[in-house]
Amino acid sequence: MAGTPTPGDSAAGTAAAIARPPAPQIHTIRDSNHAQLAELPWHLPLADWPETLLGGLPRGISRHVVRYVEIGDEVLAIKETEDKQAVREFDILGALGNLDVPLVEPRAVVTGRTTASGQKLNGALITAYLEFSLPYRALFSRDLARDTGDRLVDALAVLLARLHLVGFFWGDVSLSNTLFRRDADAYAAYVVDAETGELHDQLSDGQRNMDLRIARMNIAGDFLDLQAAGLVAPETDPLAASERLCESYNALWAELTRVEEFSVNERWRIDERIRRLNALGFDLGELTVTTDIDGISLLVEPKIVEPNHHSRRLLRLTGIGANENQARAMLNDLDSFRSAPEIAEVDELDESQAARRWLDEVYKPLIQAIPQNLTRKLEPGQIFYEFAEHRRTMARARQRDIPTMEAIAYFIVDYLANLPDEIRYVDSKKF
Repeated sequence: MAGTPTPGDSAAGTAAAIARPPAPQIHTIRDSNHAQLAELPWHLPLADWPETLLGGLPRGISRHVVRYVEIGDEVLAIKETEDKQAVREFDILGALGNLDVPLVEPRAVVTGRTTASGQKLNGALITAYLEFSLPYRALFSRDLARDTGDRLVDALAVLLARLHLVGFFWGDVSLSNTLFRRDADAYAAYVVDAETGELHDQLSDGQRNMDLRIARMNIAGDFLDLQAAGLVAPETDPLAASERLCESYNALWAELTRVEEFSVNERWRIDERIRRLNALGFDLGELTVTTDIDGISLLVEPKIVEPNHHSRRLLRLTGIGANENQARAMLNDLDSFRSAPEIAEVDELDESQAARRWLDEVYKPLIQAIPQNLTRKLEPGQIFYEFAEHRRTMARARQRDIPTMEAIAYFIVDYLANLPDEIRYVDSKKF
């Protein structure tokens, strides 16, 4: 009778059940991702996943197999590693994200994977692909400025200082474990691998120095790798790059944390200290001031130092999210806009009013003028920075101010249209 299973049907169903591996455990940040992640072939080693699932995005050097897949509206990076390690790194990335550290955002962790025959497989850590970012080898494979190496090392020094301020011992500091995004004429660095890290309430000098010793060795290795690939000049000194990181880090750390003693008549020097920190992109959240017994001197000790001073100011004034140097460039343009005679003479605008006019008359016209097929070139903050530099070059060459719409038209045709796409940089080479 229809619908009644026969003995043969029962045997086939049992065989299918035996062949089907148990479902892995998938813990996701976004519930909407769970169903799509569950459909991936977790019963296969990541190296054996079919090419139809994978994206051809550049990867840094890694001890693990890493692949990219598109899930929903974003690209996800999947790293195969032991279950315990995957869960630990997932938790660390989540904690660092809560501390406002720049990093790849965790999306899910997968454990309990097995093959169809029941053989145990490693788990997987899943993170969001960081748009407009590149591993260091991909950057050096392009026609970039000669000081690119110095700028990447400086960006890594800032990232390491930020990590140490929140109590994170990285344990494997290197260019390979970092992603970079353009930030005006510099770079911003992001943690991409935290598996060796440890989060503490506060780091000792010994822990910080250990991270620096590891960094010195790893960065020299990174530059030796670049030399072997013919991506930097043979005369480049790998040890000099390592020393630059340590020097940059130590100078930044001293400015962020040192205790200073002032005369009671030198309170203005406290303001200078705060301004120097702001120029480095940091805010001074709290200041401890101690007067000695005879009232002659003040002991100033910064207690909480937070990054992204200019980014937060720009966000407060305009609602625009940008990297620190991009934000500084936009704020400078806003200040210039506010001081222009046609603005200053007509209205005595406060900062927030000027910001609204700048948005309507400068920033929005630029972003809205970008053709859809060019929006993948650079992120909006970098587009504005490049536009401001292009307009400045035009004005210098023509010895006159360039009206905004004229400058936008020339910028799009002469500059932006000729750049490669960076939102998801794809290359046929394997990095």
